[in-house]
Amino acid sequence: MEIVYVYTKKRSEFGRQCNFSDRPAELHVDILPDISLAANFTVRDPCNVTVQCAEEMSEHEVNTERFESESRGINHVEGGWPKDLNPEDMEVTIRYRKKVEKDEHYQNTIMQIAGLMEHCCKQNNATDIYQEFFEEEDDEVVEESEEQPSAKTINVFRDPNEVKRTATSLCWHPDGNHKLAVAYSSLEFQRAPNDMSFDSYIWDIENPNKPEMTLKPVSPLVCLEYNPKDSHILVGGSYNGQIAYWDTRKGSQPAEMSTIEHSHRDPVYKVIWLQSKTGTDIFSASTDGQVLWWDIRKMSEPFERLVLDPSKKGNLDNALGAVSLEFETTMPTKFMVGTEQGLVVSCNRKAKTPAEKIVCTYSGHHGPIYALQRNPFFPKNFLTVADWTARIWSEDIKESSIMWTKYHMAHLLDGCWSPVRPSVFFTVKMDGTLDVWDILFKQNDPTLSLKVCDEALCSIRVQDNGRFLGCGSQLGTTTLLEVSAGLCTLQKNEKAMMFERETKREKILEARHREMRLKERSRSEQSREDEGKEADGEESTEELVARAEREFFDIMEAEKKKEWNEERQREKVKDVLLLEAPSSIYNPESWKEKSIKSTSSIPMMLYAPL
Repeated sequence: MEIVYVYTKKRSEFGRQCNFSDRPAELHVDILPDISLAANFTVRDPCNVTVQCAEEMSEHEVNTERFESESRGINHVEGGWPKDLNPEDMEVTIRYRKKVEKDEHYQNTIMQIAGLMEHCCKQNNATDIYQEFFEEEDDEVVEESEEQPSAKTINVFRDPNEVKRTATSLCWHPDGNHKLAVAYSSLEFQRAPNDMSFDSYIWDIENPNKPEMTLKPVSPLVCLEYNPKDSHILVGGSYNGQIAYWDTRKGSQPAEMSTIEHSHRDPVYKVIWLQSKTGTDIFSASTDGQVLWWDIRKMSEPFERLVLDPSKKGNLDNALGAVSLEFETTMPTKFMVGTEQGLVVSCNRKAKTPAEKIVCTYSGHHGPIYALQRNPFFPKNFLTVADWTARIWSEDIKESSIMWTKYHMAHLLDGCWSPVRPSVFFTVKMDGTLDVWDILFKQNDPTLSLKVCDEALCSIRVQDNGRFLGCGSQLGTTTLLEVSAGLCTLQKNEKAMMFERETKREKILEARHREMRLKERSRSEQSREDEGKEADGEESTEELVARAEREFFDIMEAEKKKEWNEERQREKVKDVLLLEAPSSIYNPESWKEKSIKSTSSIPMMLYAPL
């Protein structure tokens, strides 16, 4: 049973409708002052009143509404078919096409459109809309400008998790550089919190509010790299030593992973894509002392392995831990490894035996080599970043680096070359500073030093155009910076100057090292001769006496010759004086008279009897 109450009220009882209109002001009440009420007030004497000279102002805070953008896409497929026709059936579509092509209306439409299309094609052939009228001969070379080197922050991408992690690796999207993949991990051994997220992210550089895609590995990613041939494929090295790859078209989960028993034993610090026909080959390096080669189509085990044992015996216990890796596509058989011990190991993959794969080593650092990269214009020169310095090496000179920066107060944690200027490279330090070096302009100090953040900067990666660069910090903040035009534009004759100067330096250093080797060889031969004499035994007493006699007679003979020469010299002087003296000196009587008057006018030698 439903109970319903109905309340009714007349329309006239709701009240009068309000009608508003513009009219002049009306005076309803005018209260005049009452003098009698003034006696009720007490006069304050003295009266204190505070007055401020400054104008009174009110403070207001306004926060604009945050704008969140979202990227969406749509796939266009072949259309225009009737609903009752299956476009995937090849025979049906061919039959339908033949039917349409026989239609008179279709033929008239095609003839009408063909004329318009022919006109457009002729226009395109007549005028090249992509022609560059002021293009230089080879490269986009501009004159050196007076603009001061500078950099400005474009965007900041923060780790969205509550527990902040280090941005250990950055990688730019190979097509267009509009996306940035960032690997997040905590490299502090056994200090990672239990509730730490394992996720890494792909960011759209235009939207710092929300990552475009999340990568969900089974262990935090230490490194991450895009496939240069397929921008949908990424490969990453995990903290537990496993290798995994993702296909962004299939989702956030790894497409395939390596098995733990055949993976690295330590964190994978670097993964690089190899130049192969299939575009599926990679190789990885870890602090367990191994370099492993993989094919992402078969991740069950690596197809090649190299142990970084300096003794070339393949002993994993003596292997050098790898921290950085370098591979140049123009040198498909060569690669370089930077180790924890401060050595750079040069390797040849196509050597016949495992011992021959380790070609040589370069030593000069006092700590782990965090960055190792060849110059993109001069592949024989490569950059290393470690301890407190960055060094530039020549592949032909193994004794020492050809150039190095000063020792900084803070540790250097990463660095890389500029992809567009051969003389510019970047380094990041533990105090949150980014240094830009232009060795053609200045070698003692950085051209630009910029404080990016308060925490340590651990990673850096530059776009292919050299204009933008990303810096990853210890708290997971990735800062996108834009450098000035002078630092990302090739200067006039820069390549030629770099090549000429480096060639001269290498020749001078080679000559110097050759001279040092010759001196060392002669010194060693002399020492061997001295050792041989000592081995023959000491001289006998008779030989010592005979040698002393010979030395004594030689000295006496030399003294006699010296005295004889002095005597001859005195006789010559005497003859000259006698020839020049006056005739009166031959009279002995006149000697006495003149000697009393002025003996000082006659030389002493004349008093001696002739």
